[in-house]
Amino acid sequence: MASTAPHPNPLPEGERELFSEHRQFWLLAFFAILILAVGIGLRDPWPSDEPRYTLAAKQMVESGDWLFPHRGVELYADKPPMLMWLEAASFELVRNWRIAFMLPSFLAALGTLWLIYDLGRRLWNRKIGMYAAMTALMCIQFVFQAKRAQIDPLVVFFITAANWGLLRHLLCGPNWRLYWFGCFCAGLGVITKGVGFLALLMLLPYAWAAVRRWDGIAAIDNATWWRWLLGLVATLAAIALWLVPMLLAARAHAGDPVYTTYVNNILFKQTAHRYANAWHHIHGPLFYLPLMIYNWLPLSLTYPGTLPRWWQALKAKDARILLPLGWIVLVFLFFSASGGKRDVYILPIVPMLALITAPYLQDMLAKRWLRALGAIFLLLIGGCMLGLGIYALGAHPAFATKLAYDRGFEGPADSLWWMCIVIGAAQWLALAIFRLHRAHYAVAGGMLALWMVWGLWAYPLLNDSSSSVGLMHRVSTHLGPQNEIGLIDWKEQNMLMLDRHAMDFGFSAPTSQQFVRGAQWQAAAPAARWLFAQEPAMGHCVDRSKAIDVGHANRRDWWLFKADAVIPGCMPKNSDEAPEPDDAAS
Repeated sequence: MASTAPHPNPLPEGERELFSEHRQFWLLAFFAILILAVGIGLRDPWPSDEPRYTLAAKQMVESGDWLFPHRGVELYADKPPMLMWLEAASFELVRNWRIAFMLPSFLAALGTLWLIYDLGRRLWNRKIGMYAAMTALMCIQFVFQAKRAQIDPLVVFFITAANWGLLRHLLCGPNWRLYWFGCFCAGLGVITKGVGFLALLMLLPYAWAAVRRWDGIAAIDNATWWRWLLGLVATLAAIALWLVPMLLAARAHAGDPVYTTYVNNILFKQTAHRYANAWHHIHGPLFYLPLMIYNWLPLSLTYPGTLPRWWQALKAKDARILLPLGWIVLVFLFFSASGGKRDVYILPIVPMLALITAPYLQDMLAKRWLRALGAIFLLLIGGCMLGLGIYALGAHPAFATKLAYDRGFEGPADSLWWMCIVIGAAQWLALAIFRLHRAHYAVAGGMLALWMVWGLWAYPLLNDSSSSVGLMHRVSTHLGPQNEIGLIDWKEQNMLMLDRHAMDFGFSAPTSQQFVRGAQWQAAAPAARWLFAQEPAMGHCVDRSKAIDVGHANRRDWWLFKADAVIPGCMPKNSDEAPEPDDAAS
């Protein structure tokens, strides 16, 4: 007969609930690591920004000069060196660039998720913290950027860390050490991308709430006003970690105008001047509104439910909602006021948006409308992927051929469309399994399928063409062990993917000037030196019959030639193009 004796050591109700929450936390952590890490090591840096930063990091390691980033022979002054430092440091640890260049973004994204989990846990409870992290993880743009080696995941982390310290002090405090820590992280954000100071805007809605005695504001003794000013000291101290050594080193090169130009560029042109007088990516004041819907899917599906709930919380004077929401509005207005706009600029909003969505998520998921929106989202995105894949496989449309040519893709074209079919089928399958009642699980499964296919299938499939590793391998097959190569009108991925040192004649110099310098360099040792150039840079100065067409990659045609192909005394007339903006897609 079966025993009916109770379990010998039953856990009390509270401990069982805590055990369940710990298990859920580690399941969430595993899910986040799986989504964010899949594909690391399976590709090289892809344009537009990744090869630029990785090349600078690689040159730091090779030259030992970590203070001034280089792009070939030129100083690279468009961004502070924080990401490049971290990529170089990652390489020193793992000794593999394919892994090292992705590590900073991966760790920054994980850190961001933990920070908003911890804020949700402290401001509400553990379940809200897990909802906050999961909500951010379900934002397409957040994950897409986290899987790229760009500056944005890092600046999002530092801004979120600053917000974490400030909110811990302003809502859970007083805790002056965390306030100073938050200000310090804001300074680290400044030397990452310049906009880290935006975290300090959190003090404005706090001041409003404190004056009007909103619920949830920490009882901070403002008599010791000097403690607030130490926050500014902490911010400046973080900035000084890079700024002071850089200025001292630049002063040591006072006779070299290159370093003076570097200082003026990075401190003024790329900051205030770029904001007030943007010279590219010009858009209207409403540019970000539609992006906050379709770039932030499926997180944005919650807007119909969160907007009225936020309003009710504001009427109830809940400072836990006011401070993050007020900060979101201020950051949105800041970026909208500038003429230069890119979708990624407002990415730092996402963690705070996820935080103030989380308290209402369980209630909204109990309503049919949100589950229905989730199901419609999967039906549409899955249907689009299925339809595109099936149509391209069956009809072989001209756009598919053009896409493959523009990207320099030389693999089996059908693989691209089968990839779309697998993603769409997986999303529909997830919906069929979980149905409308548990549509949120279907959405999570659909997003997991998307990122798994992207990391495990798309990365290896597209890497040769997207990274230029295939192009530069073809170049290397024409070079002997003793041959040298010079680059004209080149892109960062060309130098990065070469198997040897390359000579360059400037990156931002006019291409005609690069050509003349390159021809002079080649003429000094014509038997051993090759030149690699874009088609337009050659103009009518290169005899194509004596040059080698090495292929089409990154929407450009590339050639390789020796001195006998160069027409003596010729200067290209049609190649003096302005260099592409730092953020332009390649």
